[in-house]
Amino acid sequence: MAGHLNKTADMFGNGTIEIKMPVLVRIEYLKPNPWNPNAVAKPELELLKLNIQKSGFCFPIVVIQESETSYMIVDGFHRHLAAKHFKMEYVPVVILNADVSELMSATIRFNRARGTHQINQMSNIVADLVGLGMDDCQISKNLGMDADEVLRLKQNSGMPDLFAKHEYSAAWEPKYD
Repeated sequence: MAGHLNKTADMFGNGTIEIKMPVLVRIEYLKPNPWNPNAVAKPELELLKLNIQKSGFCFPIVVIQESETSYMIVDGFHRHLAAKHFKMEYVPVVILNADVSELMSATIRFNRARGTHQINQMSNIVADLVGLGMDDCQISKNLGMDADEVLRLKQNSGMPDLFAKHEYSAAWEPKYD
């Protein structure tokens, strides 16, 4: 069940941006991804439920389609929980097609725009992205982080192999007498 795709010129004249149209998918076909570090406190989850109850289900869940009956959530896990709370049979989803490093990055970009992350899980994601071949610059750009934040998350991981390709500064050299 794939939504149709529209293209439109972006408002800045930089070419075209894909507009992915939502489709309805049975809620039991959705499953969380294993890398989402976003956490929502109970008061905020209750506020999300209230918002959906009062305003409707305004934002589709972003997924990748694994099969006809399996969709992994890239963004919208807490909307998924709220939909289950309301016993919704179908939810609107937007289906992405990308490799796993882009999907992990998309999860973080969506979350950073409106949530907070657990440091240890963020460190694990950075480690996973390094393992998938992304360099610090790519991670920084794709996750909306500055270089220092990427470095701190790598340091937090406690995994020295994350620094194997790191170039260290020659800012000082010891003097020997």
